[in-house]
Amino acid sequence: MADATVRTFPVPAGLRWSAATAAFQIEGARRADGRGRSIWDDFVDTAGLVRDGSSAEPGPDSYHRSDDDVALLHGLGVDRYRFSISWVRVQPDGAGAVEPAGLAYYDRLIDRLLGAGIVPFPTLYHWDLPSALEADGGWLSRDTVERFAEYAEIVGARLGDRVKNWYTINEPVSTSLQGYAVGELAPGRRLLFDSLPTVHHQLLAHGRAAAILRGHGASAVGIVNNHTWVRPATDAEADHAAAQVYDLIHNRLFADPVLTGAYPDLAALGVEMPVHDGDMALISEASEFYGVNFYNPTTIAAAPEGAPVPFVQVPTPGIPHTGFGELWGIEPHALSAFLIDAAHRYGDRLPPFIIGENGASFPEPDEVDDPLDDTQRIEYLAAHIGAVADAVAQGVRIEEYTVWSLLDNFEWADGFTQRFGLVHVNQQTSKRTPKASYDWYRALIASARTPKAHA
Repeated sequence: MADATVRTFPVPAGLRWSAATAAFQIEGARRADGRGRSIWDDFVDTAGLVRDGSSAEPGPDSYHRSDDDVALLHGLGVDRYRFSISWVRVQPDGAGAVEPAGLAYYDRLIDRLLGAGIVPFPTLYHWDLPSALEADGGWLSRDTVERFAEYAEIVGARLGDRVKNWYTINEPVSTSLQGYAVGELAPGRRLLFDSLPTVHHQLLAHGRAAAILRGHGASAVGIVNNHTWVRPATDAEADHAAAQVYDLIHNRLFADPVLTGAYPDLAALGVEMPVHDGDMALISEASEFYGVNFYNPTTIAAAPEGAPVPFVQVPTPGIPHTGFGELWGIEPHALSAFLIDAAHRYGDRLPPFIIGENGASFPEPDEVDDPLDDTQRIEYLAAHIGAVADAVAQGVRIEEYTVWSLLDNFEWADGFTQRFGLVHVNQQTSKRTPKASYDWYRALIASARTPKAHA
């Protein structure tokens, strides 16, 4: 097993430490206790859409094994745990009747976390839209915003006495672009730029939910998006123009409304967002933090003439990549570059950052008897925490760093073929085995809290 001592690199003082999961990826028990059906149930039950044909079960089976998860978190010594609440466990049809067993599950989880000295930091929506709402238009429909507000009210009223920190919407970019534009994720629609109303409705849902959660005692509420550092493949004018369009729809389309109260110029896309009076004020209501999920840089080239979109993603040359392949390059500097650029772009409108997800998948066996020596993951995490430190040293405010993920889990359309966890999970038996990276992260957290002797 690899030496779990903390490698020497800068660690920002006062940074909070966290680990993350998401409900559909770890809970299993898809048909237990009145749980409804989500768009991800529809996706995994459609032959050929999930790489290995898996169905998210049993996987970690956290619905029945949350005590094990809390024990692992306590062993790490994290300050907070980011998990998500399954809309269809709480409200099976996305409207109307509430399922008491679902709320009771999250009640118990939150109480266990607090009993272990860990701050619960739930995500209200991590992609599991109720199927009934998708049948009525999903995030293309403004009515889904109203249904989400009702759901936020139910959850806030039940859990707000103990939960003070919330993420509202996870990665609206992934839902809009991969879910509705190109069909790689649920709900599997291929609408290209006609998908973009889903951006506005998700951002509006964030604004509605944030106000509701604050009304139930929340002290810190924010959205979290997947962001990337975009560069052109060459110095050619066409590649620069393509990279600017990609940066617009992946980064600025989601950040600008929240942080400035206005969409960027979308003339290049020929799109007009479905904005009503008062929407932008609600979307841009000041948040206590801005969440960033970061995994890799993105290199963009101009698409061939006649292509349906003007850009194509290509491998970033000269860097290694994770188990997801060449497009998931490893370049820690890209994280600090994005954070520094955003701080300059948004200035005083930008609240402190929270790194809501950061991690890497590498090839690992399905079954283990002993802890895995996952040195590559340790190197990835260490370098990206170092990139956070570089950004802090240049004046960027960052409050928290979160590893994705606590557990090996169901990795969406890639099923059980990708492993991001600090803890290995046998996806058939749910057996948990901490990896070397678990011990490394535990030691890092302990070291970061240890007062340093002055020379």
